[in-house]
Amino acid sequence: MTSKAQDKAQDKVQNTARNTRDMTVVVTGATGRTGSRVAEAARAAGLAVRPASRAQGFDWRDRSTWAGTLRGADAAYLVYPTDVGSPEATHAVGLLAHEAVSLGVRRLVLLSSRGEVQARPTEEALRESGAQWTVVRASWFTQNFSEGPLVAGLRESGELVFPGGAVREPFVDLRDVAEVVVAVLAGGDRYAGRALAVSGPRLLTFGEAVAEISAATGRELAYRAVTAREYGSDLAAFGVPAEEVELLVELFESLLDGRNSYLSDGVQEVLGRAPRDFADFARETAATGVWKP
Repeated sequence: MTSKAQDKAQDKVQNTARNTRDMTVVVTGATGRTGSRVAEAARAAGLAVRPASRAQGFDWRDRSTWAGTLRGADAAYLVYPTDVGSPEATHAVGLLAHEAVSLGVRRLVLLSSRGEVQARPTEEALRESGAQWTVVRASWFTQNFSEGPLVAGLRESGELVFPGGAVREPFVDLRDVAEVVVAVLAGGDRYAGRALAVSGPRLLTFGEAVAEISAATGRELAYRAVTAREYGSDLAAFGVPAEEVELLVELFESLLDGRNSYLSDGVQEVLGRAPRDFADFARETAATGVWKP
């Protein structure tokens, strides 16, 4: 990083610190993959975090739990527990956003999916709430390789089975997503009314990503491409509800068609630095032993 870039990044940190004084932010999904990292980054930036998950008495599907969580907060991070493109996400996000505004929670940041047309109604529901809104559209998460249903195959059989074909994705590190979210929450009206797209710094196929994990672990790992419908059958056998399987199959058939094979500059714009690279993620994560059989 050049001296000029370092100065710019430092200015962003100082501005964030000034804007977070006495600021309380609700973090939905606070025990989940993205919410836990947003909560961690928010605390590190000096925000008072109010975790919102079932463990804390918040339930997206129970409106009676919303007001107690939102009242008295300044901002909220919204991540829906299934997919942002589902009709139930559109309905719930719209209702919660309106309730948040009525309770004085003006600044709302929604995690969305880059390239997902199905997510646009949910984003529109947020915009129509009257909130000071921002949408963060993320590419495929780097941590999907180390957390969630894909990990078992790599760990137990040494094979990732997925409908990614040979499409190239700019895998984004969730730590970058979290830091962008916190900078937006603390950025006043700087990012209000905008949809920010975030991605990693380079394009990789799923096979190339697995090869980098293989190199980092010293294990022979392989990638096997299947169709979205075949993968849906595996999800159903894994216990995923039928309606969710159908939504995911539809998403994989569309999102993994090459439409996301480009880079976005949201991390650089908001944080003043390049996004984390997949190779660094693979090396750091391999050291935790998560891919060991």
